[in-house]
Amino acid sequence: MSACGIVHFGPGAFHRAHQADYVDRLLEADPRWGIAAVSLRSPGTIEAMRRQAGRYTLAILDEETSLRTLAAHRRFFGPGEGDGVRSLLGDPAVRIVSSTVTEKGYCLAGDGSLDLGHPDIVHDLADPDRPVSLVGWLALGLRDRRAAGLAPFTPLCCDNMVSNGRKLGAAVVEYAGRIDGELARWIAGETIFPDTMVDSITPATTDSLRRLVRDRGYDDEIPVSREAYSAWIVEDVLPPGSPDLASAGVVLAADVGAWERAKLRILNGAHSILAYLGLLIGHETVAEAMADGALAGFVERLVRDDIAATLAPSPLDLQAYAGGILERFRNPAIGHKLSQIAWDGSQKLPYRLLDTIADSLEAGRGVERLAVPLAAWMLFVERQARAGAEIVDPLAARLAEAGRSADPVAGLLTLRQVFPARLAEDPRFRGPVEAATAAMRELGPRALIDSL
Repeated sequence: MSACGIVHFGPGAFHRAHQADYVDRLLEADPRWGIAAVSLRSPGTIEAMRRQAGRYTLAILDEETSLRTLAAHRRFFGPGEGDGVRSLLGDPAVRIVSSTVTEKGYCLAGDGSLDLGHPDIVHDLADPDRPVSLVGWLALGLRDRRAAGLAPFTPLCCDNMVSNGRKLGAAVVEYAGRIDGELARWIAGETIFPDTMVDSITPATTDSLRRLVRDRGYDDEIPVSREAYSAWIVEDVLPPGSPDLASAGVVLAADVGAWERAKLRILNGAHSILAYLGLLIGHETVAEAMADGALAGFVERLVRDDIAATLAPSPLDLQAYAGGILERFRNPAIGHKLSQIAWDGSQKLPYRLLDTIADSLEAGRGVERLAVPLAAWMLFVERQARAGAEIVDPLAARLAEAGRSADPVAGLLTLRQVFPARLAEDPRFRGPVEAATAAMRELGPRALIDSL
């Protein structure tokens, strides 16, 4: 049976285009680190991977598209195959248990702690030998290894959460403590939960991608694609015996937080700015919005002058990092839809823009330019609500109610899940947001951008 030193929960497109590419290169020199793919919910991808013996096509979308066959996955487990997963987690050869299950897959509350009322956690605490949550599976695997006298594996969260390793570690320890206090203390003392940051724009797999791959001679049900740029930053605390990820291009960093903050504020922040302003102007994709000289210039000024200032000092060259991101956004081969980026604004904007605004205010800087994308989001919500169009957001009902009200700006600023009182009630913030919204209504987004 093929060697598997890594177990991965959530083998979706991003994992297969990103982490699996690094591991595939690592396997050329060290065959111990094959991946066992585990899907807790959906059997579709697992069954397709099994049919193709783990081989699939990665398309790199750049000026010219290049194709590569990846074969990092060696074993496959879908729903109903829990016994096999449990056995594998107890294998001493397994040293990494990674995950890309989206932020909601960690069953965390709004403050980042474990949500003990989450149905999956309630289920797992009642029946810890048959977990359905990732947290439950990690705790069970670590419990079995402790009972067998084995060293713990290293959980490696690869989802976009601030301090993702620390949050996952705290959640697993909290969960374990509800079952066995000694287990919780062992996990807290022996198991390392590194922080990570991952980055590569990965569009959803489409029929056109399947046709492209087929036309190049590959019969593939599950191809994936991404841009040429890719980064994987892992906190430099991996224990002895871990795979040599650095040899495959992974950056081992003492301060993952610096990378994390730069990505959230510069890359993700610029994405949201482009999304809401671009949609109001009439653009559909990131590349199309970046081809709009006035809009691209406004975004670049925001990034270089307003956002980067909140990140200094930094071990990164912030201006070079910003320039690289803006160039990536111009890639016409990536059809990244602004409408998709606009989803879940109430969850994204606090990290992508509001933290930047709060730091700017604390430093005594004005936020007139930074208020413009927030005004665009508010007008986007208002437009969707008054047209009866769908708002894809966990707070959709409350956003729609505010958007249909006589004063949408005031209504949205009362949402404490988005705007903390100290910010919403600060005239240095509220005034520029109200002014930008009024100016955008009167002049339109393009004229407002030109005036700034």
